[in-house]
Amino acid sequence: MSEHTPSQQDIEARVQELLDTLTLDEKVSLLSGRDAWYTVPIERLEIPPLAMTDGPHGVRANRTGKERLQGTATSLPTGVSMASSWDPELIHRVGVALAEETRALGCDILLAPCVNIVRTPLAGRNFESYSEDPYLAGRIAVAYVKGVQSGNVGTSVKHYACNNQEHERSRGNSALDERTLREIYLPAFEVAVKEGQPWTVMCSYNRINGVYASQHDHLLNEILKQEWGFDGFVVSDWGANHTVFESVAGGLDLEMPGPAKYYGRLLVEAVRNWQIEESAVDEAVRRILRVLARSGKLDDPASLPAGSVNTPEHQALARELAESSMVLLKNEGNLLPLDGKGLKKVAVIGPNASEARIGGGGSSYLEPPYRVSPLQGLRARLGEGVELSYEQGCDNYVELPVLEPGYLTPSQGEGQGLWGSYYDNTQFSGQPQAQRLDAELGFWHLELPDKVTTDAFSVRWEGTLRVPESGRYAFSLATSGDCRLYLDNEPVADVVRDAEAPDRWVNRSEVAYHELQAGQDYPIRVDYVHPADVRRRMLAVQFAYAPEPDVRPQRAAKLAAEADLAIVFAGMPRGFESEGHDRPHMRLPGPQDELIRMVAHANERTIVVLNCGAPVEMPWIDDVPAVLLAYYPGQEGGNAAANLLLGDANPSGRLSVTYPKRYEDNPTYTNYPGTREVRYGEGIFVGYRYYDRVGVEPLFPFGFGLSYTSFAYNDLQVPPTAKASDSVEASIVIENTGDRAGKEVVQLYVHDVESSLARPPKELKGFAKVSLQPGERTTVKFTLDRRAFAFYDPQQAAWIVEPGAFEILVGASSRDIRAAATLRLTD
Repeated sequence: MSEHTPSQQDIEARVQELLDTLTLDEKVSLLSGRDAWYTVPIERLEIPPLAMTDGPHGVRANRTGKERLQGTATSLPTGVSMASSWDPELIHRVGVALAEETRALGCDILLAPCVNIVRTPLAGRNFESYSEDPYLAGRIAVAYVKGVQSGNVGTSVKHYACNNQEHERSRGNSALDERTLREIYLPAFEVAVKEGQPWTVMCSYNRINGVYASQHDHLLNEILKQEWGFDGFVVSDWGANHTVFESVAGGLDLEMPGPAKYYGRLLVEAVRNWQIEESAVDEAVRRILRVLARSGKLDDPASLPAGSVNTPEHQALARELAESSMVLLKNEGNLLPLDGKGLKKVAVIGPNASEARIGGGGSSYLEPPYRVSPLQGLRARLGEGVELSYEQGCDNYVELPVLEPGYLTPSQGEGQGLWGSYYDNTQFSGQPQAQRLDAELGFWHLELPDKVTTDAFSVRWEGTLRVPESGRYAFSLATSGDCRLYLDNEPVADVVRDAEAPDRWVNRSEVAYHELQAGQDYPIRVDYVHPADVRRRMLAVQFAYAPEPDVRPQRAAKLAAEADLAIVFAGMPRGFESEGHDRPHMRLPGPQDELIRMVAHANERTIVVLNCGAPVEMPWIDDVPAVLLAYYPGQEGGNAAANLLLGDANPSGRLSVTYPKRYEDNPTYTNYPGTREVRYGEGIFVGYRYYDRVGVEPLFPFGFGLSYTSFAYNDLQVPPTAKASDSVEASIVIENTGDRAGKEVVQLYVHDVESSLARPPKELKGFAKVSLQPGERTTVKFTLDRRAFAFYDPQQAAWIVEPGAFEILVGASSRDIRAAATLRLTD
């Protein structure tokens, strides 16, 4: 509790006082948003609104609505990186920084963290999530929640529950048994609620066993509020509520976004018609008021921390997290770390080398004030003494990427992008209501200037286009409205919405090709018309170099052959991993696999750096000596990758999900994606639990990661017997046996030898990240409570610990067990 947080006794007294004063209409008004981000204020009683904002790896405050502060915040590595650090202390510091940035941008609640289990490697939001393992996800979640809330900013643990894919996420039904729910999909939420005490929990879009998460009495009331003791409010994911009084009765307290769709006048009428008791509304209002009181806004909002955005300290933290989370997957012959002094010529290759892919797509994506690409990071680190040459090698996009701001100069003002003129009509007539520079014409949802208040409007963007290389280029449009693109005053592409589907999410133009000359300025104009009956305001002006014939792979291989070594930066294009859709396959998109093979054939000293948020197949793994998994590393990713490659930092990230050799090997292969029914047929055997159970060899196991040094595990101490009701202490000595300082992630797994129900061969129940100098040793201690040995028995509806033998397994990954001991639990 910070100095700005009132005591619980004071909070409850204040809440009751307000609740007694509110009218029914006022109570109901508090249960839905005023708009997309704010709750409804009650001016009569000086009840202010709460402001919410997207996370989870940065404060999304650019283009977020007229009422919100606009600004650029620090882009941190995404959720999977946070978990791959295996470092709760670091994640707590990340949470503190996020709170500072949230406060500075005028918000009270950060919609994060995302703790959903990584069930299938194809799920679009895996990069936002933590792990396939509920214990690891829970420990990272607790650290994150406590860090953020230490700065008087609330969190919203999401998405409760079983939101494990984007395919049919709004309508699909996650069908699973109670044991699987309790052992795999709820524990991260449970520990986050019990230990972290988040201000809010966000329910998911999907159904669980036939009931929408937004009205799921068993999940929201019986488990979350009653069993776990959650005293904050439950908020719907945006647009996830579908009923009036059923949702209130089922445990949904706040409907978002506003204005109210179900919880307004209809809910007032439901109370007056005795369809629901006013006491149920009171309980939801009490939870909203409790969070308002907890935030400090009911007292003296001016006394709350001012916050800060993108400070040097936050930038350094972003780099530290990126360095701590990247995973060294292969290092044959100790090719890494590179000796910068011995290098003369380095070939940098790949579609993700000059482009800094810092995050996945959807509501979590934010534009930082700057981003460091791998090519920039290497150039800064190596300096002028090393000849650094670059070839793209190939494209990796599936759809044409959004036109880069760096190619554009506005017709007015300074900067990069196009100059937008906004009209309050659909004919571009009269004087524009507002004008501004729009750096990038790729809008998830176009936020309008304050002066544009109509739902029917038009925008004209103007400027010049200049390309860095002569050749053939492709243009296209994707939009929910009507749009036309002009180049050199001639129409290039246009979209007219489908009259039979006026609210379709996106309509696309044909791809058009044009020959452009490097260094020449081409006038460019985009006319966008948004009719009043179209709900979405989505637009993407898409553009890419499209040579024919494409000799870029051959040029890359030639460059590699002439260099001391080659580094290929491969991975995902923008938006390939995203909220809203799942990946179509587990391969690197485009001809990247072929490019890697060609480069490796040309130079046997080839390093691959992967820029992705979830497992990919690696058919070239035997052809290259070194592989570094960078994930989506945030704005400092290029510097972090350079530091790791050159040994300024020692890799210490470990996989938080299993990487299978092929998609067919993963446990969800026969059950995903489902249609309306998503059957969780693998039950509790998710991730490494499945691979261990069926004896399938993964490409890289859960918990795996290499270091530039080595560690020895000695003297595992476990008591031979203990009572099932007692906690058990275990310890092991870890020694750095190499010649570099480094960090080891010590992992403890438990195996129930004599269980009456089928259990996994091992389950993670403890871990510690230790930092050691060469020759240094330390004793790592673990405390295993009753839950570490328990399984959930659906017949008894309880967590059960059976007396008998348990193996305590300690190692460097789920498949690298260095020490084992047997413990017998007694009654």
